[in-house]
Amino acid sequence: MEWNKRQCENLDKADFLRAGRYGIPQMAPVKLEEPVSMIGFNFAKRAAHPETLGVHFFLKDYQFTRLWDHPEMYTDMLGRFLFVCTPDFSMYTDYPPAVQIYNHYRKHWLGVYWQQHGMTVIPTVSWSDEQSYDWCFDGDPVGSTVAVSSVGTQMNAETKRLFLQGFDEMIRRIRPETVLFHGDIPEEIRAKYCSEDAEIHIVPIEAYQARLRNIKKGDP
Repeated sequence: MEWNKRQCENLDKADFLRAGRYGIPQMAPVKLEEPVSMIGFNFAKRAAHPETLGVHFFLKDYQFTRLWDHPEMYTDMLGRFLFVCTPDFSMYTDYPPAVQIYNHYRKHWLGVYWQQHGMTVIPTVSWSDEQSYDWCFDGDPVGSTVAVSSVGTQMNAETKRLFLQGFDEMIRRIRPETVLFHGDIPEEIRAKYCSEDAEIHIVPIEAYQARLRNIKKGDP
C-alpha cells in the first residue's frame, strides 16, 4: 500500500496504547532503586562501562533527532545501558503549541518503543507554560521514577517561575516516587521537597564527566 512506502511518523513500525486528547503513547512506570551517574547521548557510543550508566538527552535536539528518524538503528547500543531517559525534545514557550505537542508525542513514542525492546526507560518530564498542562503530562506514569532538568531555566525571573510552577504541577499530577534531577536544584524545591519526611525522593545526578574529574583528583 502507498502509506507503507512512507515513514508514516513511525506508525509503520509500531502503534501503542494512547493517553489523553492527543493520543500520547502511555509509558509504563519504572522504579530506580540506586542513583547512578548519567551520560549524555552524545558520549554514549564511546562509554566504557555502559551497564553502570544511564543515558540522558538534555542536549540540543539536533544531537538526537536521528533516533526518531531511525529508531531501529539505536536499540542495540542503548540497550547496553543501565537505563535510558526519554529524549528531551524541546518545548520552548515560543514554539507553536502544535510543535510542542508533536515533540511530546515523539518523546513518548520512543520511550514506549524502547520499553517494548526490554530497556529500563525513565520518563523525562518537561513542560512550557501553564497552557501546556492540558497535555504535557499525558502518557507519564503515576508513581514512577522520572527525570527533569533545570538547565537553562533559572536565567531570569519568568523562566524560573515557569519551571517551579511546572515542577509543582508535575508532583500534583503524576506523584513521582523519585525525581532524578539534572542541573542545579533551586532552593525553593529544596525547601519544599528535600526534607527527611518528604514523600518524594529527589536525587541530584552527577554528570559523568564531573565524576571522572573527581576520580582523577582522588576524590571519593
